[in-house]
Amino acid sequence: MMHDFTYEALPVRVVFGQGKIQILPQEAERLGIKRALVLCTPQQVQWAEEVSSLLGDKCAGLFHEAAMHTPVDVTLRAVEYARSVQADGLISLGGGSTTGLGKAISLRTGLPQIAVPTTYAGSEMTGILGETENGIKTTQKKPEIQPEAVIYDVDLTMSLPAGLSGTSGLNAMAHAIEALYAQDRNPVTSLMALEAIAAFGRALPVIAKQPDDVAARSDALYGAWFCGICLGSAGMALHHKLCHVLGGAFDLPHAETHAVMLPHTTGYNMAAAADVMDKVASALNAPNAARGLWDLARSINAPRSLQELGMPEDGIDHATDLALRNPYWNPEPLTREGIHALIKAAWAGDLPLQA
Repeated sequence: MMHDFTYEALPVRVVFGQGKIQILPQEAERLGIKRALVLCTPQQVQWAEEVSSLLGDKCAGLFHEAAMHTPVDVTLRAVEYARSVQADGLISLGGGSTTGLGKAISLRTGLPQIAVPTTYAGSEMTGILGETENGIKTTQKKPEIQPEAVIYDVDLTMSLPAGLSGTSGLNAMAHAIEALYAQDRNPVTSLMALEAIAAFGRALPVIAKQPDDVAARSDALYGAWFCGICLGSAGMALHHKLCHVLGGAFDLPHAETHAVMLPHTTGYNMAAAADVMDKVASALNAPNAARGLWDLARSINAPRSLQELGMPEDGIDHATDLALRNPYWNPEPLTREGIHALIKAAWAGDLPLQA
């Protein structure tokens, strides 16, 4: 087989294992951070304060307004606060919302970042930033957006609720699946993608029944790491375009939207990317990729309709219009009829049309 590709390794330091949060002060010191601004969501303040105590006098302050879809107005307040406390580095604690805020601040200030993920979002491994302003989510990709270091502590995922673990895992799997058929795919990310899909396929059903299973938690976080690399190394296609549209236009929850859409967008591309979709099906021990993802979502009680996430039925036409505006590259050509049917099925919670 002839190969034609470009692969560029991501310049990021990764520390993986149990109890790794304890080395946060050393990681900050390695980056020359003496006044760290700790970031979190409003719900994570108590935990963030505990982590901040590990830093001692290296903690300059705590900003706890991280929000879904990285609203620009929140970022601007955070930048102002970072300057007021003379922060020289950022530590993002939590999921994609906090990681996104850290990236947005860093892009505007040049401050180095340490990401400490507590979900399986994977954005900590990318130089990609999606920001929302006036109901529109826009995405950019630049090397300087990439965090300098990531601490994957399995212990920090043990308290992640089973439901959120499932949707976060499906969100991560979307990165891997799109990397398999991306325009700039390559053999390295393809190997990582299939490894990650198989790891999540094993781990998520166990976590749904036994959230305290350490081996399954480790497997899922390992898969999330690979999925993040895939997202950072290969381009995005229809799935991410639709999720960005739906999240920005209807303020739908990020991970849950990915979980609902993934079987449908996979089905849409199954014929055009049959070779890799067969490998996805094999990794999931399923008859086809779309059905395998649908059955996995059902087995972990993940949401399966946009309707239950709060999207109005009369938003289907608007979402279709937005999806076809400045579309991402996709293996299956985009048609209004096809995209409308996909979104309609996802809204209703129907089985993917191609499954």
